[in-house]
Amino acid sequence: MRVAVVGHVEWVEFARVEAVPKPGEIAHAFETWEEPAGGGAVAAVQLARLAGSCVLLTAFGSDELGRRSRTELTRLGVDVRAIPEAETTRRAFTFVDDQGERTITALGDKLRPRGGDSRLPWHELRGLDAVYFVSGDVQALHHARLARVLVATARELATLREAGVELDVLVGSGEDEGELYHPGDLDPPPRAVVTTSGGLGGWLQPGGPFRPAPLPGPIVDAYGCGDCFAAGLTFGLAQGDPIEDAVALAARCGAAVMTGRGPYSVQLDGRSAAP
Repeated sequence: MRVAVVGHVEWVEFARVEAVPKPGEIAHAFETWEEPAGGGAVAAVQLARLAGSCVLLTAFGSDELGRRSRTELTRLGVDVRAIPEAETTRRAFTFVDDQGERTITALGDKLRPRGGDSRLPWHELRGLDAVYFVSGDVQALHHARLARVLVATARELATLREAGVELDVLVGSGEDEGELYHPGDLDPPPRAVVTTSGGLGGWLQPGGPFRPAPLPGPIVDAYGCGDCFAAGLTFGLAQGDPIEDAVALAARCGAAVMTGRGPYSVQLDGRSAAP
């Protein structure tokens, strides 16, 4: 199985609190941790655990956090292909409340991989079983289209619209204004659109509604749920599953990650994902 992710990484500091503070309040964290995350990183680690390996084409800052991000993602099984794109790595701060909901503040701009940068091995995407496009420029998306299956997030509609490539699947959250897709937004239209709705499941077009996967434990932390869902969907399509089966696997990936601290502690692997 040969899969890849094109997308960004950010260094995330997490703080578990009883509730996100209101204006003027002070919240006391009873647990903190930090690790490389962001959509590209989370999806790449999930795909690596499902497929055995995953290439991540990304960009880091040329600072200590960039070096730590590369080291940690490599330790987590990702084949990192990255170039220094800026002086500092993007950071983020995330509150996780006692309901498991995450609230994110991003610090700085996304460091998107650029398709015209010859320092990145874009040729390696040709003929891969699947690529998940999280972020990047138009040229990067054209390179990603060289894979047999291309899945992309609806967070990047502006780039998808400008590129004008046909997606096998567009995936996004129906509960996030930044990920809403309407018919006619893209030309050519995606072959399929998967819209998630949290505990309600979601909607597959064409195909209709789908149910959420049962949670394998109590909710701990929702960070990374959507990215793991997309990674599971990409893996299912890469191995030739019908899209309904790929969505069912994706839902299991999303449900699993909600029961652990951070995005990596309880991700499904190839054995646990087997029917």
